[in-house]
Amino acid sequence: MDREAERGIEQQKLEQLKSTAPEQKMTRRDAMLQLLRLGGVAASAGAAAFWLNEHSVRPVPTVPEQARRDHRSASDPQLPHLTVVQGGEPRALVQRALEDLGGIRRFVSANDVVVIKPNIAWDRTPEQAANTNPEVVAEVVRQCRQAGAKRVLVTDVSCNEPRRCFHRSGIQAAALAEGAEVILPDPELFREVDLGGVVLKSWPVFTPFLEADKIFNLPIAKHHELTGVTLGMKNWYGILGGQRNRLHQQIHQSLADLASFMLPTVTLLDGYRILIRNGPTGGNLEDVVLKKTMVAGTDPVAIDAWVAKAWWNLDAEHLPYLQMAAARGLGTVDFEKLHVKFSQL
Repeated sequence: MDREAERGIEQQKLEQLKSTAPEQKMTRRDAMLQLLRLGGVAASAGAAAFWLNEHSVRPVPTVPEQARRDHRSASDPQLPHLTVVQGGEPRALVQRALEDLGGIRRFVSANDVVVIKPNIAWDRTPEQAANTNPEVVAEVVRQCRQAGAKRVLVTDVSCNEPRRCFHRSGIQAAALAEGAEVILPDPELFREVDLGGVVLKSWPVFTPFLEADKIFNLPIAKHHELTGVTLGMKNWYGILGGQRNRLHQQIHQSLADLASFMLPTVTLLDGYRILIRNGPTGGNLEDVVLKKTMVAGTDPVAIDAWVAKAWWNLDAEHLPYLQMAAARGLGTVDFEKLHVKFSQL
């Protein structure tokens, strides 16, 4: 089918979508939110394709306030800032997301040391959706090794007992099977670092995150009783040692400080299963919703803003850390202005 025919089909589906609510004009933002809310099986690829097209506005990159080791990939005006993939199993979601963003070799070069940061905080099974899906982690490991990475490390600083978390989450076995080095948090592997933040000054940081060439952030989308949601930026709590509960007193500023310090190569947010209530620990399968979705890209602020609004109806005004991060030039909360690609499996 040629492009003109595709556009005609897209326009027909858009008109059908609009006709269901004749008195309301659907904006591009509305369409993007509906896309995520529908989930992987029911989303309309035609309507989404009309809105998520090549005419999206590219943001002007800004320099972070604090000098940090920058792991981010070079921007490319021909490639999307974000991709949304729906309807497939975890490995297929990863494969398509990376393909949509330009392929794994955009992010990983031969002889790179790559650190993969899933959420492995809790002593839970994959079905309970408190940790990143192990198959998501395994596929990212496989792709990095295929791209020629010298070492691929998978690690996190768990909240529950680390050995149980790494084992019961399924992440340790899945990562090892694809050739990763799995590193449990060891008290000897923390260094006191000046994070240069407003709240986060000197703090112990797990050394793998200080020595990587590339860093992949693999959070899972969950409810959080304190912040409302825990998504990409909240996942950076897992680089810290010490008494992290102290940071809860100024949690939004702490998250913005961490986002300024950690500048990842790419973020792949696991929305295969999401913990819609009683996060971040979960435990009850009734709190888990199957979405079969991945939101990935190079703008971590936009990813958090979009997912928080679509799945928890939280605007950036309710998540001060997003506004703080955007003010520091780390991304945009106006996700509808970005170049986004949608894929339905």
